[in-house]
Amino acid sequence: MIDSLRNLATKLKINPSEWSEKDLEAAELGWYPGHPIPEDPLRWGQTFQEGAHETLRNTQMRRNLGYATTKIRTKRGTRVDEMPDWQALRDAASNIKRNTMAHLPELLEQFEANVTARGGIVHWARDAEEANQIAYSIIKEKNVDEVVKVKSMATQEINFNEYLAKRGIQAWETDLAEMIVQLSNDMPSHVVVPAIHRNRAEVKAIFEARMGDAPPNMGNEPRELAMAARAHLRKKFLSAKVAISGSNMGIAETGTLSVFESEGNGRMCLTLPETLITIMGIEKLVPRYQDIEVFSQLLPRSATGERMNPYTSFWTGVTPGDGPQEFHLILLDNGRSKVLADPVGREALKCIRCGACMNICPVYQHVGGHAYNSVYPGPIGAILTPQLLGAFDHHDPASTLPFASSLCGACYEACPVQIDIPTILVHLRHRYTEENRGGIPSIWDVGMKATSKIMGSGKNMAAAGKAIHPARLIAGSDRKIGHIPLPIAQNWTHVRDIPAPPAQSFREWWKARDKEEQE
Repeated sequence: MIDSLRNLATKLKINPSEWSEKDLEAAELGWYPGHPIPEDPLRWGQTFQEGAHETLRNTQMRRNLGYATTKIRTKRGTRVDEMPDWQALRDAASNIKRNTMAHLPELLEQFEANVTARGGIVHWARDAEEANQIAYSIIKEKNVDEVVKVKSMATQEINFNEYLAKRGIQAWETDLAEMIVQLSNDMPSHVVVPAIHRNRAEVKAIFEARMGDAPPNMGNEPRELAMAARAHLRKKFLSAKVAISGSNMGIAETGTLSVFESEGNGRMCLTLPETLITIMGIEKLVPRYQDIEVFSQLLPRSATGERMNPYTSFWTGVTPGDGPQEFHLILLDNGRSKVLADPVGREALKCIRCGACMNICPVYQHVGGHAYNSVYPGPIGAILTPQLLGAFDHHDPASTLPFASSLCGACYEACPVQIDIPTILVHLRHRYTEENRGGIPSIWDVGMKATSKIMGSGKNMAAAGKAIHPARLIAGSDRKIGHIPLPIAQNWTHVRDIPAPPAQSFREWWKARDKEEQE
């Protein structure tokens, strides 16, 4: 394929060396390559601006993303409108999670005691390395070379699959979208729909190339693709001795854990294998069993626009003769304590990973999840990732994430637990500024200093107001000024229009008004 394209290019006098490596790889694979698996899933090495420049070139991804997020938003809107008490539910959920963060140490101790009392074994992990080591040691004891997995952001965060692969153990993702991402050696781009950047034709090509037992003459209809995946995974479910899961919520008063899902693969993993290992972030707790009532209404509607998840599983420790007979729970910190210590930023720990903020965000819809260079993309990723990493130094690419927003506030309106994301973004920008004070001033520092001289004086502001009047002439009939090729201004106007200055400034209007009244 590549050779034929090169021959065609030569005939058309097009230089193939100008083609990007990814375009050439896409022509060979049949699908556009995603982001390769990084060493650190929370920090991939590029700034948001660099990542966005790269993903914006992928027009197919943007079409796929626009189609999918529009459908999810429409469905969610319908289901939310059915709920007369939607705002009351949001208030309740926000208060429950805020109360949980305020009493997290006590609730975790209560949770551990109840899990242990019901036959579970609790482990504590300070970071990704410790969590991976604990899980690997348990799997190694079982003498198996493969495990099945329920979709889990916690395991994505710690690069769990890659850790096991280096030690000769294959972890099979059983969620359909996660399986697509895994087969294409890609990274997820959404917390609920990891393969949202793929369309049906790409999924078919991935299955045919990488699934091994894909049926011949398979079409690209969703039903055919789902049936192929089901047949492939059924063998894994029936042979696996160990399963790995995350948890949507842990309940402190009973030691119960839960998984909300749509495909039934989670329930297969939670019931068939002999050993279950759950890796859960310490913030995923709720105090009481009754609290589930609130989140069971909010989560499915916000995530996929469903009234209720087709499969909702709860388990408490070990039950003789029913389900896995050995249960390990790994409670993961990995930076969450640092987030908890920030009285403003800790609101991010209320997140229930529904993805509603991503589906509504105009920035995410254009640049896609990979631009954020973290497993947590979109608005919640922009506030969670820098805090988990403590990334505020301007040399750290993750410190640029709080600037990946227009502060339009749509994410706050959509969030079912009312995380005030815009306020946290501004707070983190302030922390970034404070952390990087001193040293050689940047062009922005110089610009802001010069601006403060003007804005700090009434006389200077009046003179500046008069000085910008001529700019009205260059604005044209649409009253907008486009790109200005000057320092600082060129960065700002590269992606924004500036409205034309008014014909009369406020000071001039006020002076004229006074004059009229005196006459």
